[in-house]
Amino acid sequence: MTQKKRAGHPAKARETLMHIVFLLTACISIIAVVLICVFMFANGLPTIAKIGPANFLLGTTWKPLNDLYGILPMIVGSLYVTAGAILIGVPIGILCAVYLARFCPKQLYAVLKPLIDLLAGIPSIVYGFFGLVVIVPLIQQLTGASGGKNILTASIMLGIMILPTIISVSESAIRAVPESYYEGALALGATHERSVFFAVLPAAKSGILAGVILGVGRAIGEATAVKMVAGNQAILPDSILSGVRTLTSNIVVEMGYAEGMHREALIATAVVLFVFVLIINLAFSAIKKKEG
Repeated sequence: MTQKKRAGHPAKARETLMHIVFLLTACISIIAVVLICVFMFANGLPTIAKIGPANFLLGTTWKPLNDLYGILPMIVGSLYVTAGAILIGVPIGILCAVYLARFCPKQLYAVLKPLIDLLAGIPSIVYGFFGLVVIVPLIQQLTGASGGKNILTASIMLGIMILPTIISVSESAIRAVPESYYEGALALGATHERSVFFAVLPAAKSGILAGVILGVGRAIGEATAVKMVAGNQAILPDSILSGVRTLTSNIVVEMGYAEGMHREALIATAVVLFVFVLIINLAFSAIKKKEG
């Protein structure tokens, strides 16, 4: 009995130690996020107040040399590009995940799955270069748009970039659905396709939505690749073939040489971007709870 107690002490000590390590790791992550938020809001909110919330958020002119800091064109550009990426990437990603999880032969799966995982590891600059030399000339040829750098081009490229995230998370969610759902649908007379799309897929909607949220997060936060193919024009777009500048691109393009009020306005832009992402995540969470 004594030997069992002695043997149990090291295990108990290791368990307590790992519990402390995990707790510290979680606390460090939370503290890092809090510090980032405090820094941005402490520097950004006074700037927004100084410029004027209406002038900053609804202003259509961004000319730092003239002390004009209106970011409405960048807000609209971010919304358009993100919406385009969702329309292109989400349906393709979900359908691809369904194919991999329920329709793909094992031999083909062994080839496709590593390739999709490889897409997730490609740097943004490589995607941007691909968009610049392939997608931009193609869109220019098909639409006749001047230069080919516009909302449509950026949306297509971002749609491609978010595919690996959506496919991987959605596939895992579909595979996590109990086999009894599929077998029950078959037992009721449904075909293989109907069983997958009307029994398995609805059961996996929570995980699929999580994948969509992660994909949208990447689309919103992308800067380098978008800057290369979106046209980088701080104007309100009048069509999907208009060049735009997103919030992230605006920060990346000008932060390197900005100073004074210009730099503070860029930090304030980051605050707006942060709130923008937060609102989208909360909206997806509300939809998830409502459907649940």
